[in-house]
Amino acid sequence: MNTDEITIIRPDDWHLHLRDGDMLAAVLPYSAKIYGRALVMPNLTPPVTTVATAEEYRRRIIAARPEGSRFEPLMTCYLTDTTDPDDIREACAVKAFNAVKLFPAGATTNSESGVTSIKKVYPVLEVMQELKLPLSVHGEVVDPDVDIFDREAVFIDKVLKPLRKDFPELKIIFEHLTCKTAVDYVIEEDEFTVATITPHHLVLTRNDLFKGGMNPYMYCLPVAKTFDDRAALRDAATSGNEKFFLGTDSAPHPCSKKEKAGAAAGIFNAPTSIGYVTQIFEGNNALEKLEGFTSIYGARFYGLSPNGSTITLAKRDIPVSMDWLFKAGENTVKIFNPDTPLYWELVD
Repeated sequence: MNTDEITIIRPDDWHLHLRDGDMLAAVLPYSAKIYGRALVMPNLTPPVTTVATAEEYRRRIIAARPEGSRFEPLMTCYLTDTTDPDDIREACAVKAFNAVKLFPAGATTNSESGVTSIKKVYPVLEVMQELKLPLSVHGEVVDPDVDIFDREAVFIDKVLKPLRKDFPELKIIFEHLTCKTAVDYVIEEDEFTVATITPHHLVLTRNDLFKGGMNPYMYCLPVAKTFDDRAALRDAATSGNEKFFLGTDSAPHPCSKKEKAGAAAGIFNAPTSIGYVTQIFEGNNALEKLEGFTSIYGARFYGLSPNGSTITLAKRDIPVSMDWLFKAGENTVKIFNPDTPLYWELVD
């Protein structure tokens, strides 16, 4: 397919951080403009761990939607060492959660309350497998003796493979893949294992983190990897394999928390997300497979129908430009703007 304009079923974002308060109000319109639904991550402070806190958070998201928006937040539960299996069973009875989120303790932003040992949550996973409730996984070990660029691959061997052996029919989403090892693992596993891929990991390599000096706006967890890893991600995303679908992992932070020692991990890519994904698909001569990756495969895995509306994207002759900085309350946030020029954008 060779075209400068493409119309697809409205996409979903299967991995989104919206934060709360002023930040929520500032960033939500960017996602709501593009996506019909989003799986909203629960790593607030304090985290979303109960039906009540999830419903309260959902109401705040709904209240922050732009006028006329039908954007639908899909809620997740933050898994802890003390999560009660009976609470998960009761939550499923009222369809409070679309997934339960596993953050290894200390792996990323607001993960301090996460799981310290996967064995501790086996009783919860037994209930989830029984009820077919998906487990959304941040797939990195936090062992300080493991190289940060190997944390995802080591997680597969130390956590995912034993977990899959013990829970053969647990629905697992291996979130934000970054390496070829992870791509190969997902391909080789059965239909109960799927994965999301982010726009920024389709664009970046670890060179971008250090190009021209340390660049905190290219820093996320898991970190971008090598050129070969990026090529594997691009091939997986554009392959038409239903195990791979879009999760932006758009994660806003104030500039003040990015531009400091101990910079916060996370890339706010919502405004440019669908444009960069489309551009990658065009580059791989796979525009005809874009709709499956963005709009169909994820919904199918979560047992939902595709959205009933469409969006149109157009390719521009000159790079897309916008206000790359915006205000969230008293804070300033920067939109993902790598060295790779962006030519595709949403048609209003």
